[in-house]
Amino acid sequence: MKLWIVAAAIGALSLAGCQKPGETPPSSMGGFHSKGRYFGVGLYPAGRMWEQVVSAEAAKNPAAAQPKDDEQVIVVLDSATGELRQCGNLSGACIAMNPWSKPLVASHQAPVLVGKHAGDLDRENDEADAAAARQGQAQIRVRVKAK
Repeated sequence: MKLWIVAAAIGALSLAGCQKPGETPPSSMGGFHSKGRYFGVGLYPAGRMWEQVVSAEAAKNPAAAQPKDDEQVIVVLDSATGELRQCGNLSGACIAMNPWSKPLVASHQAPVLVGKHAGDLDRENDEADAAAARQGQAQIRVRVKAK
């Protein structure tokens, strides 16, 4: 199975080298994008939560792959609608998200309210590190006096 994935990756990479620079315009996502509707975002390992995806269309054939059999998750963006779709490489099970389907609530619009600012978190971390260092020095002094 892994040999098949490696062979497919080598084939895809060799075909990608056939494109002449400047044939396709750069996309707004920073890479080169064809004039097609779907944009490949990437391939990701199927994590432990992917196995928990319950497909509404259960396979009728018990030999058919299920989400727990997927080794990769293929992620594509529909450039016409903004929908982001994730599909298993063996089961074909897909989930979708479209952040553009409804307007954001006011609390999610910039500027966003935060509980603590980055500077506050940095200061807390510095204070915790300093306290830990003082604690470590105090323990070393106690051990030296005990000997």
